[in-house]
Amino acid sequence: MGDETPGAEAPGAGLDRLIAERRAKAEAFRSRGLDPFPRSFPGRTPVAEVRAAHEGLAPGEEGETPVRVAGRITARRGQGRVAFVDLEDRDGRIQLWAAADRLGPEGMELLLSLDLGDLIGAEGPVTRTRRGELSVAVTGVELLAKSLRPPPDKHAGLRDPEVRFRQRYLDLMSDEDVRRAFVVRARAIAAVRRYLDDRGFVEVETPVLQPMYGGASARPFVTHHNTLDRDLYLRIAPELYLKRCIVGGLEKVYELGKDFRNEGVSFKHNPEFTMIETYEAYVDYRHVMAMLEEMVAAAATSAVGATRVRWRDHDIELAPPWRRITLREGLRDTSGIDIAAHPDAPSLRAAMRGAGYDAADDETWAKLVDGLLTQALEPTLIQPTIVHEYPLALSPFAKRTPHDPDLVERFEAFAAGMEIANAFSELNDPDDQRERFRMAQADREAGDDEAQPTDEDFLAALEHGMPPTGGLGLGIDRLVMLLTDRASIREVILFPAMRS
Repeated sequence: MGDETPGAEAPGAGLDRLIAERRAKAEAFRSRGLDPFPRSFPGRTPVAEVRAAHEGLAPGEEGETPVRVAGRITARRGQGRVAFVDLEDRDGRIQLWAAADRLGPEGMELLLSLDLGDLIGAEGPVTRTRRGELSVAVTGVELLAKSLRPPPDKHAGLRDPEVRFRQRYLDLMSDEDVRRAFVVRARAIAAVRRYLDDRGFVEVETPVLQPMYGGASARPFVTHHNTLDRDLYLRIAPELYLKRCIVGGLEKVYELGKDFRNEGVSFKHNPEFTMIETYEAYVDYRHVMAMLEEMVAAAATSAVGATRVRWRDHDIELAPPWRRITLREGLRDTSGIDIAAHPDAPSLRAAMRGAGYDAADDETWAKLVDGLLTQALEPTLIQPTIVHEYPLALSPFAKRTPHDPDLVERFEAFAAGMEIANAFSELNDPDDQRERFRMAQADREAGDDEAQPTDEDFLAALEHGMPPTGGLGLGIDRLVMLLTDRASIREVILFPAMRS
């Protein structure tokens, strides 16, 4: 089949030669009146459907109705009067069995002149060979797109993560499991939407370019609008706009979309990521806990067919109910530090350093607690766990608990050693919210550039009255990592951020 050397890894001179040979073939097709890039191939049936419809064929048996399949050539065996070609589409692979007495001399000549990576269409009845391989006995073949560059080596695969992530099309082309992961992602997103739609939530769209960012502790990306002559921010969260919708009477809303945070890149962080946030009036965070459990279980069932998933060396069960612990007890059990016994930054910093944890000199008490959570507790939470009762200092938009004004009705959900969701009983007292903004402003003045700025328009909205509300943010990328057994967020984002 001409060249079968790896495309993405071929050395410069060798790759140039292969490209030149393929371009020459394309020109030869044109000179014969054959368009190497035709417009369509009607009547095509996906390979998975062809396989499902013909699984019952016995060796040597042939189906009655011809099928039309299309996809990329990934392998070929044989020459002369008989050839076998592996054809792959999005959902599977099927063998094409080409014989000169059935396909004809012109068809065989075309098929034998094609290269790995070429996209073709083929027609013929489905048969099962005497060796048991389900095949299309080809009676017609068409070139649908000439591949002018050789594909990655099918057996070696793409080993260089730089190539995999920068040229994702090669990764998708060469690895069926990678394609499957992104199909799982799409199914999970559809299932989450379906779950909320079925429960009366309204999907809304709020600004991505915002005059005032908010809803999380994070550094924003800043851009400039020339006509308005003002700086705008890529949103770090849609929270404050979705709450405005609750104030306006929509009562149950959600938004699924991109958020942007100008922060570091890690196995669980990408500066552009996908989040779904939900807000429901007249419920609290306990109701949201149960909803999250149900929604994640529904997404898993729809996306992978089960609530039990394999992640690394663990079997993780996503069906409700999930384990529940308070943040204080979780930190005490894993680090030996009782944060209630260290109510200020110097005391907690000393305790953390004494226990061997990182604790920077310039971090506030709230940042230190969050750092202790990240270092000590989070990595231990493999099975789904809801951690609740957070200090007020960590949660500027959550209602205080009735039993302790220094704690708030907030929870975070963890699985596979990482946070996947965050939720509150939302603060709806405008005076209390103003005080939280004042506290955040003090943190900003003390050097915390991730602290929430004061949003006067949001305060004005709260002064019109927001009903009791339960809010939730679920990280879609991390959920898909869990469902597809991926250890890095870059594996589940088609085009992740990369260093130049």
